[in-house]
Amino acid sequence: MTYETMQKTLIDGNFRKVRGSRVGKIARLTVIYTVMTVFAAIFLIPYIYMLLRALMQSSQVQLIPIELWPRPFTFEAFGQLFGSGGGYLDALWQTMKIVLFNLIAIPLSASFVAYGFSKTKFAGKRVLFAVMLGTMMLPGAVVQIPLYVMFSKNGFNWLDTVLPLTIPNLFGGGAIYIFLIRQYMTTIPYELEEAARLDGANPFMRYFRITLPLCVPVLIFIMITVFNANWSDFYGPLVYMTDGTETLAYRVFKDAIYTYVTPDKANLKMAGGLFMSFFPTLLFIIFQKQLIEGVSTSALKG
Repeated sequence: MTYETMQKTLIDGNFRKVRGSRVGKIARLTVIYTVMTVFAAIFLIPYIYMLLRALMQSSQVQLIPIELWPRPFTFEAFGQLFGSGGGYLDALWQTMKIVLFNLIAIPLSASFVAYGFSKTKFAGKRVLFAVMLGTMMLPGAVVQIPLYVMFSKNGFNWLDTVLPLTIPNLFGGGAIYIFLIRQYMTTIPYELEEAARLDGANPFMRYFRITLPLCVPVLIFIMITVFNANWSDFYGPLVYMTDGTETLAYRVFKDAIYTYVTPDKANLKMAGGLFMSFFPTLLFIIFQKQLIEGVSTSALKG
């Protein structure tokens, strides 16, 4: 066999391997995207159903058998949703107060506590950190009654206000937030802190001017998580609030329970549910990279 023949044989063999690998890769990607498309279509069915029911008139929603296509299309439910008579506008304002407060309070307070655990030295730091992590093992039902008594008339008298859902979050908002930010802060070089200390910066200056700006990625993840948790929180308002002071999630869920009692408002409840799902979906589309990488970045480093 001549050299030219051997070279041609090797080239043909490599070409077949490359072509085979490309065909296999295309086949795998085709199967993966097909499966993902099917699951996406299945998951979109409830949202499409909710949208179509929200665009119907109330009389059409009550028809049996069920009609899936609005006749005619109407935005009546959305007009009632944000009108003065539905009560949803007041519930939305209550929700926005809680969400906006916690979007600022939880990242700042959690990062401040995390800074103490990661960048300062004091006696008993490891013990306190272990105790803080241990609080994550407590079921919420264990502390619910003591908290309710504390916030009731026999205590702080905070019932039917947003205070039980805001003021406690000034102390970190939960051990999980402190833990995630602390793990991220341990990846920041200690030399930056030492150089600032030698230049005369006190701990507060080092926290605000050096450490906090470097924690922007994990703080974005925390803020998105805080928004989703408070925007869709139903249990907290259910315990501490009553009619007239409830949040939007509580109002939508409560009205959904009484759908068969007040069937004439079924389209209004669908519109409320659709509005509730809009902002979390939008945030996920915009910040999905930060959401996916946030936990792994904070938990694996350090």
